[in-house]
Amino acid sequence: MIQYNPKSWVSLIFDFYSRHVFRSLLPLLMFVALFTIFFTFIVVDVLEIHYSGTIAFHSILGVILGLFLVLRTNTAYDRWWEGRKLWGRLVNDTRHLALKIDAYLKEDDKENRAFFRKIIPNVAFAIKEHLRDSILVGEMDFFNDEIKEKIIKSKHRPNRITSILMERVVMLRDKKVISGEQFWLLDKELKGFTDIVGACERIKSTPIPYSYSMFIKKFLFIYSITLPVSFVWDFGYWSVFIVCLTFYFLVSVELIAEEIEDPFGEDINDLPLNEIAIKIKRNISEILSTN
Repeated sequence: MIQYNPKSWVSLIFDFYSRHVFRSLLPLLMFVALFTIFFTFIVVDVLEIHYSGTIAFHSILGVILGLFLVLRTNTAYDRWWEGRKLWGRLVNDTRHLALKIDAYLKEDDKENRAFFRKIIPNVAFAIKEHLRDSILVGEMDFFNDEIKEKIIKSKHRPNRITSILMERVVMLRDKKVISGEQFWLLDKELKGFTDIVGACERIKSTPIPYSYSMFIKKFLFIYSITLPVSFVWDFGYWSVFIVCLTFYFLVSVELIAEEIEDPFGEDINDLPLNEIAIKIKRNISEILSTN
């Protein structure tokens, strides 16, 4: 995720990301430019046709297209923001669990404190890699080889790690290390982990409906490719600049929406999951420190 100063107009206008979008759209921009030049040459220089009055038609289409793009952008941003809220909830739930464990366990219970200090942050790392369809385990800390083997062999690691935590909490209750009331308070946080990963999976596995995405792209293409008809008789070859600029801004909105609608990836505008997971690990280590 890009960190920036929203009050710095100059840096935002000339930011690298704008150049990144431009390079992504360059092949399409070249096609639109060449098509506009060809159309202008045929209509103005060869056929010498002079006509006006088509701008109103594109103005009406532009209003409709604008409504579609607003809906598209809002839908993508809603998915991005919901993902951020879920990971904010994960930060809070891991802290709450660690704080309760710290309060319930005795100061000299180093084994159980070490267990939770190592395993709780693994929830965040496991969810992050699960959402990215990755199998990276090098970021995790394992309490022992048995737990490491269980996690590595699991097909759904977030569930497996939550299960390991639950088994430990049940064991502490059975051994009377914690009371029944304390057990139910810990169960609330552990249940929250499952709810969070389920909600994140829902966002990831439910993309924008195909028919809607297809229609937007077709509408954008048809609108842009017919823009020369509105401008060529009034602006001649200057219409190349007008058409390309309009195409760039319209398609850039769709490109950004595509990028943020899956907020758990590694694009530059996706959520900073690596930083959040590391922050969770740092917080848990501080809360459950045995020093």
